[in-house]
Amino acid sequence: MCLKPAHWLALALLASAAVAQAQVQSAPQNVVNLSAEASLELPQDLLVVTLSVTREGFEPATVQAQLRQALDSALAEARKAVRAGQLDLRTGSFSVSPRYAAKPTPGGNNINGWLGRAELVIEGKDIAAISQLAGRLSTLQVVRTVFGLSREAREKVESEVAAQAISRFRARAQAYAQLFGFGSYVLREVAVGGGEVGAPMLRARLMGAAPAEESQPVEAGKALVSVTVSGSIQLSPP
Repeated sequence: MCLKPAHWLALALLASAAVAQAQVQSAPQNVVNLSAEASLELPQDLLVVTLSVTREGFEPATVQAQLRQALDSALAEARKAVRAGQLDLRTGSFSVSPRYAAKPTPGGNNINGWLGRAELVIEGKDIAAISQLAGRLSTLQVVRTVFGLSREAREKVESEVAAQAISRFRARAQAYAQLFGFGSYVLREVAVGGGEVGAPMLRARLMGAAPAEESQPVEAGKALVSVTVSGSIQLSPP
């Protein structure tokens, strides 16, 4: 027997209604969403210092060559102090961009020069050596200093902090179950996340180059390693 389109539509509506009814009947009851957090404060043990050099001129190739010369000279001096994990080097941004005239000339070229900038980044756990090296590189200027936690320091405490957060989540879940008059609970879903919170920007001498052999003034702060456990539980009868 061949069904007419109207019959197919009726069957589809009946099927949809049955599925919706089943979903309503199977909707979870007595579900509570909650979260718990634990954290531990640690001294920041990783220093990242960014230095830069600028050059300007009328030809971009000339500006680029001058930047490379200044950067190569600084790298040659800095490589003498490299110690893996304690003091490492890497280059940062390198750019040459046009400089425009204050008053554009109709129908003419408004570029009246080129400005270039290159960066050198020193990072590691030997804070004293890094600050001393930054002071010796007198042809470069310190533009940014950032403290943080090394991976080793963070990983060392992450398991401990996670255990505390999970324990607090379980205690809170059990307390909620009792407060609502239930005997226990069943864990439905859970997510564990963490991170590091600290004050990354530090004071540094930004105006002018430091005298030779003079350390850059830096001061470490504190960082929080935190773990948050969030999820939902279903309360169970006594």
